[in-house]
Amino acid sequence: MSNDEIVFKILWFVCLLFSLSVHEAAHAAIASRCGDPTGRLLGRVTLNPIPHIDPIGTLVMPLIMIFTNVPFLFGWAKPVPFNPRNLRHPQRDPVLIAIAGPLSNLLLALLTIFILRIAFLFFGVEAVYDSLFFKLADTMMILNFILLLFNLIPVPPLDGGHVLYYFLPESGQRFLDQIGPFGILFAIFVGSRFIEKPLTLLAQMADRLLFLGIPIQ
Repeated sequence: MSNDEIVFKILWFVCLLFSLSVHEAAHAAIASRCGDPTGRLLGRVTLNPIPHIDPIGTLVMPLIMIFTNVPFLFGWAKPVPFNPRNLRHPQRDPVLIAIAGPLSNLLLALLTIFILRIAFLFFGVEAVYDSLFFKLADTMMILNFILLLFNLIPVPPLDGGHVLYYFLPESGQRFLDQIGPFGILFAIFVGSRFIEKPLTLLAQMADRLLFLGIPIQ
């Protein structure tokens, strides 16, 4: 593995830890706003990655990807628990809690684009484009698009599955309960194929937005 590849993998891992922390903190924060303090009392409303670490999803999976030369890193954090009985609106609030995670990843990606645009305007596209800062920001943007789309796959335990659950009849909910233990495997080995085209589309839109109105010398 070359030095550039090592730097690239380190950047991915740092961005992954931060993005997963934001994702789970968003779940906990919205749950608290909706009346359930469980996540907050467990210390999950924080950007400190330690309370959010899942041994398999946050450590083992990314390390396997690093040592098997996968071109990118992926993982997940420990889910934030909540008690539905504490929620002010038991039918609506679980959906808000579930969607808060992917929404936080979208906002992180958009914030990264905004920061890059500011950097382009102040320092010039060429100077920024060749910097480590650009590599870090580009990694942050793409990773958060991946996390956004992956978590919207409508199978439990992903956020998309939790949202779908509350719109299904009882028979549909029972079906999701049955496939729940295998949902993450399905998402990794099958569902990930369905995010390729949306990811490409988002990346193309991000590039247009990133360079819109900015002179390139």
